[in-house]
Amino acid sequence: MQLKRVAITGMGIVSPLGNDVNSFIKGIEAGKSSVCYMEEWAQYIGMNSHVAAPVTLKDEKKIPRQSRRSMGRMSIFAAQASDQALADSGTTLSEVPSRRIGCVIGSTTGSAKSINDAFEIMLPEKDLTRLSSTMFFQCMSHTAAANVAQYLGLTGYIMAPAAACASSLHAIGTGYDLIRLGKQDILLCGGAEELHPTVTGSFDILFATSVKYNNSPQKTPRPFDKERDGLVCGEGSGILVLEEYERALCRNAKIYAEIIGYSTCGSGFHMSQSDKKSMVYCMSEALSNAQIRPDQIDYINAHATGTLQGDKEEACAVKELFGGSVPISSLKGYIGHSMGASGAIELIASLLMMEKGIIYPTLNLDEISPDCEGINHITKPVKKEINTILKNCFAFGGINAALICKKI
Repeated sequence: MQLKRVAITGMGIVSPLGNDVNSFIKGIEAGKSSVCYMEEWAQYIGMNSHVAAPVTLKDEKKIPRQSRRSMGRMSIFAAQASDQALADSGTTLSEVPSRRIGCVIGSTTGSAKSINDAFEIMLPEKDLTRLSSTMFFQCMSHTAAANVAQYLGLTGYIMAPAAACASSLHAIGTGYDLIRLGKQDILLCGGAEELHPTVTGSFDILFATSVKYNNSPQKTPRPFDKERDGLVCGEGSGILVLEEYERALCRNAKIYAEIIGYSTCGSGFHMSQSDKKSMVYCMSEALSNAQIRPDQIDYINAHATGTLQGDKEEACAVKELFGGSVPISSLKGYIGHSMGASGAIELIASLLMMEKGIIYPTLNLDEISPDCEGINHITKPVKKEINTILKNCFAFGGINAALICKKI
């Protein structure tokens, strides 16, 4: 069977730096941190991390109420990013054959706020009648994918990977496979996530959050840095339009890049601790799938969240496979860790770096940690021709994902 080629022809973003692609990338270009102190979180007993990177929700009422009433915050993000991505791609839904366009949109859970609200409403009196009829649709784990599909009237494959911080890269990799196999012509792929004290609290319990910078929030997270002390939660959505390559050519679509390789694997090692060995395997398999050598990668967009173990293991894995030559940076210092949306949001930034011929540095990387040395950290903007990029995502549960894109 001859596998089809897969192009990226559109993208949309809702992020802490802005609610469109242009605002987002301008914030990164300016070296802006979106991390702030969350004053209202101080009321939570045992909450140590009071910093986060929130989104300013705008224009949600442009989504018709009939669609919006089943959406939590994260589904609104996904719907808005999907609208942008479709417009950017020049795709008119009515021109795509029925059942040949769908969406694959991942997240860590359903709407965290809606889940919390549901229990707070129900539990005092154990009264289910107090719950609204639409609340379940906000809470369900596939809420972003289902709501986008209903909002846009998509009738093709509708899927919702739930793999923590690897969710949106899983979504893009799944879309890549579906189009390669001829199952779909176009897919909206990516992820969405929302902030809530219970989300940061879950990382807090695992001692994975940044707690030293509550009074200086823009100094954290600090990927690969000697003074890093954990991750900072963010939120938002990143959606990309994946399209069968020949179809994109026929309609003269702008092609940002071609996806040429993807791999995912488990570590079988530890539920919350990252593992160099499985990271190396995952990236190696993506390279093999793309049929390229490590020295043909021009830029690596790291997962690096600012945790002690995760950054160290990723740096060691990159060093083992690529040595010290390939430029690498993390974007978490600008936008925090948007969890299930991070892979898609950061891939979009990487594609824009490819287009502009510039690598944006790791924010807050002031002194490289000794356990993260030996790789080519980017600490200042670097002009460079970028033809091939590798995007990493490494999630709790030992779930790894790596995606490779090439400029056309």
